[in-house]
Amino acid sequence: MFYMYICSKTKIDMYRTHNCGELKMENVGDKVTLSAWVQKSRDLGGLTFIDLRDRFGITQLVFNMDTNAPLCLEARKLGREDVVRVKGNVSERSNKNKNISTGDIEIEVLSLEVLNKAETPPFTIENETDGGEELRMKYRFLDLRRAPIRDNIVLRHKVAQACRTYLSSVDFLEIETPFLIKSTPEGARDFVVPSRLNEGQFYALPQSPQTFKQLLMVSGFDRYMQIVKCFRDEDLRADRQPEFTQIDCEMAFVEQEDILNVFEGLVKHLFKMVKGVDLPDFERMTYKEAITKYGSDKPDLRFDMRFNDLTELMQNKGFKVFDEAEVVLGIRVEGASNFTRKQLDKLTDFVRSQQVGAKGLVYCKFNEDGTTKSSIDKFYDESQREAWGITTGCKKGDLLLVLSGTSKHTPKAMNMLRLEMADRLQLIQDDVYKPLWVVDFPLVEYDDDSQRWHAIHHPFTAPKEEDIQKMDHSPGEVNANAYDMVINGVEIGGGSIRIHDRLIQEKVFELLGMDKLEYTEKFGFLLDAFKYGAPPHGGIALGFDRLCALMGGDASIRDYIAFPKNNMGRDLMLDAPSVIEKVQLDELSLKLNC
Repeated sequence: MFYMYICSKTKIDMYRTHNCGELKMENVGDKVTLSAWVQKSRDLGGLTFIDLRDRFGITQLVFNMDTNAPLCLEARKLGREDVVRVKGNVSERSNKNKNISTGDIEIEVLSLEVLNKAETPPFTIENETDGGEELRMKYRFLDLRRAPIRDNIVLRHKVAQACRTYLSSVDFLEIETPFLIKSTPEGARDFVVPSRLNEGQFYALPQSPQTFKQLLMVSGFDRYMQIVKCFRDEDLRADRQPEFTQIDCEMAFVEQEDILNVFEGLVKHLFKMVKGVDLPDFERMTYKEAITKYGSDKPDLRFDMRFNDLTELMQNKGFKVFDEAEVVLGIRVEGASNFTRKQLDKLTDFVRSQQVGAKGLVYCKFNEDGTTKSSIDKFYDESQREAWGITTGCKKGDLLLVLSGTSKHTPKAMNMLRLEMADRLQLIQDDVYKPLWVVDFPLVEYDDDSQRWHAIHHPFTAPKEEDIQKMDHSPGEVNANAYDMVINGVEIGGGSIRIHDRLIQEKVFELLGMDKLEYTEKFGFLLDAFKYGAPPHGGIALGFDRLCALMGGDASIRDYIAFPKNNMGRDLMLDAPSVIEKVQLDELSLKLNC
């Protein structure tokens, strides 16, 4: 081991004694060797300055025409992204740059060697680039040289290291699970892989290691963790990729509270170690409360604007829109009574957009002089409008916004309006974190299209013990022993206590429309395992990409993945997916319909 280290160190020193981010004033007078990329150069007559960049930072090089004209002329031939090795002396910089870690020093270059010439890159490799997203994805290997993307990847590494350290400290074992598994489509589509050795048969790539981690609990590995790749063939958004990474965990002999405590501790540890942020204790909220107050199972609690049910107060007053609605909801927008008609018209256009889908918007201003003014004054008098203010807590200077419609759609539309108002009024502070556990989800929901019940989380989620008897006659009223972690309106992950009783598991499969033949074919291995002593167990999966993006202050996960796909699931750099040769298709016994 010692010999390997010495050889490695010697080889590195051939190219560099230091990296481009570490030299300080205490190094003045040292002779150093640096190897890196040319960021940019500046010719100032007798002097030429070059910024040399590697992943650790930037160091300024200086070439003096008076002391070494040939070397200075050679330096002026360098182009952006040329790979060079320089040797020189560290000296104190006269015009110091406090924006970089090496801003107090520079290197007086004594020798220069071009290791590799570079073509002019297709976009500028700087913090602010002129490259569009598609171009940067095509040349991702260049985009990764830019400091913002590089810093994201470094943050991802730190989060992974801190995660492993914490979980190992509380007795989790990192255990790998297979990537080639059996297709059991329940939810998103599987990516399938044809088997050459088993003609006409296919593997699937895992959407989650769910059943494997349950089997590990049956096997006696009390605490399992894995930072694992998962795959879903679904439509993509900024926070979704066809391949993504989870912090996947399972624990045996635990109740829900045990899991919440361990993983609240994990996320607090990650924020403290990586960002130096002390997260507050996680609030707890039931699914029903979240939907009632915020119209979302992942509410952003950095600002208020809770929903007020105004149905009883506003109906039967002659306003047909409200009278025919299943629900009338309002939110108080503090200090917004000064919104102009133009601003309110834009809000109306927003709620009527295809994205939101509301039929219209009603508003009421609670003016500073104590009067009220609404968009439906002809149906409601001053005293009735004042009653709205009492119910919603509106004071002088506030604005009340009201939506109505079906009980299924209106809360969702109001949630989008709530978020839009917070954005327009700049109520969201990026450096504030409001973590939350949402608990007591419904076990199942009914899908009108397929005419069957579907699992809210997955079919292995345990129902609340007190609700098991409802499964036969009122499945929609059964609460699950399930929980989601939410931070600032972002669902970071979710999990549940699992079913460990074979009979209850079969009952859930049947509730979801599977007959015995189907669930035995898909999950017989798990049911068989339960016959041999399955402990009570539960777990959670945290979206690793999403967590990193949240900690980095971004909505999109793409720049926290080294080589992401675009919105069509394509890798623009590799030009994948692509057509494969006929000989490969023949080996797999596959034919394409062209």
